[in-house]
Amino acid sequence: MKVLHLSTSDIKGGAARAAYRLHQGLQNIGVSSQMLVLEKSSDDKSVIEPRTKLSQGIARAKITFDALPLKLYRQRHNTLLSLQWLPDRNAQKVAQLYPDIINLHWISGGFMQIETLAKLNRPLVFTLHDMWAFTGGCHYTGNCDRYTAFCGACPQLHSSHDWDLSHWVWQRKAKAWKNLNLTIVAISSWLAKCANSSSLFKDLRIEIIPNGLNTKTYRPFNKQAARQLLDLPKDKQLVLFGALNATSDERKGFHLLQSALQNLSRTGWQEKIELVIFGSSQPENPINLGFKTRYLGHLNDDISLAAVYSAADVMVVPSTQEGFGQTASEAFACATPVVAFNSTGLMDIVEHQQNGYLAKPFKVEDLAQGIAWVLEDEERYQKLSYCARQKAEQEFALETQARRYLALFNEIVLKCGH
Repeated sequence: MKVLHLSTSDIKGGAARAAYRLHQGLQNIGVSSQMLVLEKSSDDKSVIEPRTKLSQGIARAKITFDALPLKLYRQRHNTLLSLQWLPDRNAQKVAQLYPDIINLHWISGGFMQIETLAKLNRPLVFTLHDMWAFTGGCHYTGNCDRYTAFCGACPQLHSSHDWDLSHWVWQRKAKAWKNLNLTIVAISSWLAKCANSSSLFKDLRIEIIPNGLNTKTYRPFNKQAARQLLDLPKDKQLVLFGALNATSDERKGFHLLQSALQNLSRTGWQEKIELVIFGSSQPENPINLGFKTRYLGHLNDDISLAAVYSAADVMVVPSTQEGFGQTASEAFACATPVVAFNSTGLMDIVEHQQNGYLAKPFKVEDLAQGIAWVLEDEERYQKLSYCARQKAEQEFALETQARRYLALFNEIVLKCGH
């Protein structure tokens, strides 16, 4: 079985890291697995990228060119939309590697034209890390459900025209992907439900396989040792928040966390808690979050992340929409309970008052109450920590994920007679 993963990057960003972990997990159980990427950040020889500096430069320039048509919509929201209209040479590269099956991951950012999928001539498994595959270009739809019929009059484009850029992208997908040998894997039950209600994927097979992680790397470190390593206080309860572009991506809910913490600071926690943020550097004019705040900047390696999760007492993931919530599963693996909203992908990870707290969407008072509930009782806290680690071992272990994918790949390839 030769598996080829297609991903814009190997380890840059949450979806890329999830794809790379699966690639490693498959290799660990003896599967021949490779990755083809636009931008390579690791030194892994089984990850293939454009070889010459010229082709690498062209590849990166495509990210800018792909977004050019969006300039027609001057009122559009500052959210990520991917049009994927520029041609590429990925079909030729794939043919040279001759895989038995192709696993598509996050293929936006100018990496792969929508129409290329029909030229790959292999059975395809599309792992959904967000909603892009079944929308007219947005990665998260917010309150819009137009993808259930056909996109157009896109609120993120601030458009009132049915035949706008989002409809063009949706129509291209509908035409190019109509007769593909395509199986969908959603990383959460919420994402599966959305895909199943979409006009593009409603008739396809949709499986749910959560993201995996190495539970030997992501494991509980000694809390005091982790704090000493990171120069964090040993006499405070540490609330952790982090993501890529943690404070600037509105979907990650930093504004909601800010309100929740300000609420909490007025209820007797002022001297007990400090906030730790990773994925963002300290701004020039720091915001008052109600508590002393330490910014750790960007952490790219697993050991540093595991140390941060271990140093914290609680992880808060206040996202408004999340395909899965990888920071939550990583925190669990390090025995750190999680507080999140009872919505989207995080509902598959956090079990209310078993290994964390699910606040009412998007009530900042309940988010604050959840943080306090996790921290206020030491005996209860130990049970939450134990259950968090247990869930990570049972449901998110890398080998479990890899074997589930392998069973699916074998079944698909067998049906195709490859």
